[in-house]
Amino acid sequence: MINAPAIPGPVDAAAPLFIVLNISSGTDDAVKTREIIEGVLTEAGRDHRLQVVADATRLHDIARQTVEAARARGGVVVAAGGDGTINAMAQATLGSGCPIGVLPLGTFNYFSRTHGIPADLAGATRLLLTARAHPVQVGLVNDRVFLINASLGMYPKLLEDREAFKRKFGRTRLVAVGAGVVTVLRHHRQLRLSIEQGGSTRQMRTPTLFVGNNPLQLEQAGIAEAPLLAQGQLAAVTLRPMGTLTMLWLAVRGAFGQLGEAESVTSFAFRRIVVRPAMPYGTRRVKVAIDGEITWLRAPIEFRVAPEALHLLKPDPVSAADLSS
Repeated sequence: MINAPAIPGPVDAAAPLFIVLNISSGTDDAVKTREIIEGVLTEAGRDHRLQVVADATRLHDIARQTVEAARARGGVVVAAGGDGTINAMAQATLGSGCPIGVLPLGTFNYFSRTHGIPADLAGATRLLLTARAHPVQVGLVNDRVFLINASLGMYPKLLEDREAFKRKFGRTRLVAVGAGVVTVLRHHRQLRLSIEQGGSTRQMRTPTLFVGNNPLQLEQAGIAEAPLLAQGQLAAVTLRPMGTLTMLWLAVRGAFGQLGEAESVTSFAFRRIVVRPAMPYGTRRVKVAIDGEITWLRAPIEFRVAPEALHLLKPDPVSAADLSS
C-alpha cells in the first residue's frame, strides 16, 4: 500500500526547476522545444536549469545527478521526453523527497495523459508554475520502477520490433501498429511460469505476462481490473497458448477495448507476485520490458506496489461543484 498522504501537497512557487530534456523522445526540433520551455519559464521569472540529453546511455546517470542537485536546493525535478525518459527520472526521484514534473514529448504519453497533463508543450510548462504535488502509485519489478507497464515474453519482443520499425520508418502510431503485427506473425515462443501470490502458486504456459500500472492503457484494452489500480493494486494479463490468427484477432479486439472479454485472456489484480520462469540450465537473466525500454533482470522476477508514492505535479481533479459553478 502507498504510505504517502492522499491529498496533494503545495510546491514552493520559487522552487527552482531542474529539467532533463531527452531530444530523442519523439521530437525532431530540439532547438524549438528548448526555446518553448525556456521562453515560458523566463517570462514567468522562474529559476530553472535545463540539461539536454543527446546520448540515451547517459540518461540514468544524468537523472541521478539532477535529483541530487534538486535536493540540495529544494527544487523540482522535471522530465521532458517520452514514457521511457519519465521512467528514468522517476527511478532517480522516488524516495528523494523531490516533486517531479512532466513535459510529454513521446509517441503515446500514457503517463501524462492519465494524469491530465497538457499535450502541448507550452501548456505543460505553464502547469509546472501552479500545480500541486499529488501522490502517484509506482510499480516495482525487482526494485526497478515502472509507471506504465512491465512485461515478459512477447511484449518485450514487440517493443524491440517497434523501435527497429521507428528507426526505419519514423515515430508514428501507424508504424507502431505495423510493428506489432509483424511481431505476432513471427513470435511463437511460449513461457512456462510459476506465479506465487500470497500463499498460493499457479503454473501456466503463455506467450506473455503483462503487468499494468496505468489505468488508461488498461481501460483502452478493456481489462476489468483497471479501476483497482486506484486501490493500490497492479493488474496482470496473460494469454493462453494460441495460433497466429487468434493472436491477430486478439490484437484487433484490444484496439477496440474488448481484450478483457476474450476467453483466451486471463487477468487478475495483486499487490505482489513472484514469477519464476522455466529457463535453460545456467540461464539466470530474463528479458523484461519496463515502460517501453528493454532490460535484463535476474530471476525470479518480483512485481509489487512500491511502499511510497511519486509526488507528481499535476492538475487538481475537477469536482462536481466546480463543474456546476
